[in-house]
Amino acid sequence: MGFPKNFLWGGATAANQLEGAYNVAGKGLSVSDAMPGGKDRFKIIGSESFDWTIDPEKYVYPNHKGIDHYHHFKEDIALFAEMGFKCYRFSIAWTRIFPNGDELEPNEAGLKFYEELIDECLKYNIEPVVTISHYEMPLHLAKVYGGWKNRQLVEFYERFSDTVLTRFHKKVKYWMTFNEINSSLHFPALSQGMVASSGANEAQNIFQGLHHQFVASSLSVKKAHELNPDIKVGCMILYATTYSYDCDPTNQLASLSRNQEFNYFCADVQVRGEYPHYTKRMFKERNVQPLEMCEGDLTLLKNYPVDYIGFSYYLSTVECITAATADVTEGNILGGVKNPFLSSSEWGWQIDPVGLRITLNELYGRYQKPLFIVENGLGAKDVVDENGEIQDTYRIDYLSQHIKEMEKAIEYDGVDLMGYTPWGCIDLVSASTGEMAKRYGFIYVDLNDKIEGSGKRIPKQSFTWYKNVIASNGENLD
Repeated sequence: MGFPKNFLWGGATAANQLEGAYNVAGKGLSVSDAMPGGKDRFKIIGSESFDWTIDPEKYVYPNHKGIDHYHHFKEDIALFAEMGFKCYRFSIAWTRIFPNGDELEPNEAGLKFYEELIDECLKYNIEPVVTISHYEMPLHLAKVYGGWKNRQLVEFYERFSDTVLTRFHKKVKYWMTFNEINSSLHFPALSQGMVASSGANEAQNIFQGLHHQFVASSLSVKKAHELNPDIKVGCMILYATTYSYDCDPTNQLASLSRNQEFNYFCADVQVRGEYPHYTKRMFKERNVQPLEMCEGDLTLLKNYPVDYIGFSYYLSTVECITAATADVTEGNILGGVKNPFLSSSEWGWQIDPVGLRITLNELYGRYQKPLFIVENGLGAKDVVDENGEIQDTYRIDYLSQHIKEMEKAIEYDGVDLMGYTPWGCIDLVSASTGEMAKRYGFIYVDLNDKIEGSGKRIPKQSFTWYKNVIASNGENLD
């Protein structure tokens, strides 16, 4: 059996990490435009003093230029088509459509850009998969309104979402509302526009912000289905398979709690349309008081759940409460202790292909809704050799091992998997570190961490490999 004939092979990117042109054609500033580049990115934006001030004399801002996809999207999409992409996941920059976020009328130049991008995909029979909001909410909404803890953002997002859905509903079938919505539990600056100075360290604000995002997401589902019943709108979560350090019941309970709180909470609300039973414990442990809700919120969530579950998978984690000698994993942005059975990437993310099969079984078993792996990949330092080539066999090995586990989940476990879009199918700026050096793509882009270089696109060894994977519908992984 293997992969279904209509399986959506492709790749994934985000507007703020590759488009550049951060102040072109009426685009406003986003939160990502105010995030410095470098390994200390999260440390800087997580500090008490960070207030979204852009200081080019002190920091570099690689997102401002990205890989200039804004001016090179036709060239880039042609390369995706050469690989045989069936779909391409990208995001619409909120600030290209509503520069400050609270305007009443959209910026036509922004809408025109995405119309051209979508049409370019369709020219090659590439199905657009659009994320409405991907870590780039308007900076104005973060600074003036305080981010998603403010109920007014529901109205602003709804206007943005309605605008793009109305404009593109005849051309785009697959949508997602918020990228990695559960990431706010670890780094709310990216997904909720909140930093320490605006209340990001208070759990009350984060969960209130999540409620507002849940409402906004359901409003998107409602609008999309009114425009076209065939449209599929998904949630998008960051998933990390979670193990207990050992069979100590205390550690087992810790891994259960971790799964519920991080992997399931947002999906439970968006897929099942209601807050799960363990919300009571979560709120009590964090001293979260009952959330402010408007009349009709819970009914809206129940009536308009998502159609499928999109998720990112890069690593697994290990929960340990009792063993003081357990080693913490270096570089693992989600915490946890070291798994002695796994190797790690150059950035300390533990590599776990079997964990992806476990993830697929856990999600499908819990929800019985179609799944879509919309991010997965290996960040690595690629080197151009003396022949001008990039021999990224390590990336091929990483992806092939994960694809093998996907096939097992489909063929043996009965999981309904829609598609697979490896992250950063063309090199782009890393969200976690703001580096170009942390490369994921099948296509090398000649730019350094300061976005200096020719910008030339060079297919890597993995480019030809992935082309053969798609052509064989996952059968040829050699």
